[in-house]
Amino acid sequence: MFREMRRKKQKLTTEQCKEILHKGSHGVLALSGDEGYPYALPISYVYDGEKIYFHSAASGHKIDAVKNCPKASFCVVDRDDIVPEEYTTYFKSVIVFGDMEIVLDEKEKMDAIQKLALKYAPNDSEINRQAAIKRDWAPMCMLAMRPRHVSGKQAIELVKNSADR
Repeated sequence: MFREMRRKKQKLTTEQCKEILHKGSHGVLALSGDEGYPYALPISYVYDGEKIYFHSAASGHKIDAVKNCPKASFCVVDRDDIVPEEYTTYFKSVIVFGDMEIVLDEKEKMDAIQKLALKYAPNDSEINRQAAIKRDWAPMCMLAMRPRHVSGKQAIELVKNSADR
C-alpha cells in the first residue's frame, strides 16, 4: 500500500527514524482540509515510541480535518545544511503516515500532555508544569497519530561521508 523508496541507499534505518522522531522539536502535519485542499501545519509534538501526540484547541480547522478524514502524514526534518556551491542541501528527514484520533481517554490525554510538557520544559519544576497543565486542561484537546508506515531519507552525500569514516 505504501510506496517503496526509490533511492534505497539513502534510506534511514528504523532506529535512525525513531531517534529523529524522539529528538525533533517540531514537524509538519498534513491533513485533508476543506474542499479537498491539503492542510499542512507546523506543530510541536511528542513521540512515545508507539504514537505521536499533538495538543490542540478543541475546535478549528485541524479538528474538523481529523474528524472528516483521519489519514495523515507527518514530516520531521532533522538536518538541512545548505551547500550553495553544490546547489543542494544535505538533509535527513522522516515521514510518518498514519491514522489520527482525538484522544478521549482522560488518562491517555494526561499521560500525553505530561510527556509533551516534559519534552518542551524539561528544566521547569514539576509544580509549574502541573499548574500549566491544570490551567490549560479544559480547553485542550489531544490528538494522537498511530503510525502505519515510517520512512526516513538522507542526502546521498551523507551516506558517502559515513561510508568514508
